[in-house]
Amino acid sequence: MTGLGPVAWPPAPITTERLLLRESEARDRARFIELFASPEVRAYLGGPRPRAELERAVPTTPGRRPGVFVVDLDGTMIGTVTLDRRTPDRPGHLGPSAGEAELGYLFLPEAWGHGYAAEACAAALHWFASALPGEPVVLRTQTANTRALRLALKLGFTERDRFEEFGAEQWFGVRPPTPPAG
Repeated sequence: MTGLGPVAWPPAPITTERLLLRESEARDRARFIELFASPEVRAYLGGPRPRAELERAVPTTPGRRPGVFVVDLDGTMIGTVTLDRRTPDRPGHLGPSAGEAELGYLFLPEAWGHGYAAEACAAALHWFASALPGEPVVLRTQTANTRALRLALKLGFTERDRFEEFGAEQWFGVRPPTPPAG
């Protein structure tokens, strides 16, 4: 299940202090391949995919679907932030109907340690809260991924559950909806 329901996509690009969150473009293809082929990026995501396979499989304009933001620094893609609906066949849900919005992100190793992931994810969550007010967001990461756990807490996620998936213990957190201003 993908998509964000009644939200028009793509939204206008989102500008932060240092970054631009935008729709994918053909010029991003090589960087998408780097993300998926990187052993560091894919360490907690099942390992890297073979570059030759990616060269064949990745479309001319990858990631062009609702919920995918390319994170751009000075005109170059450094990562992605995604907001997808969590499918009911996966463990970890807030209620029996499933379909919660789930935050995900991938950044190239050269972008690590500069606060870009926190800045980009916060901007995407702010956009989501405006586009779909009153809706919580969930996040899942391996408990062994201490960097991702720190970021989840920094972004306001609290632990809801732990479960086994993909052969590892997963941390499942929720970020409650932002109360309306006023």
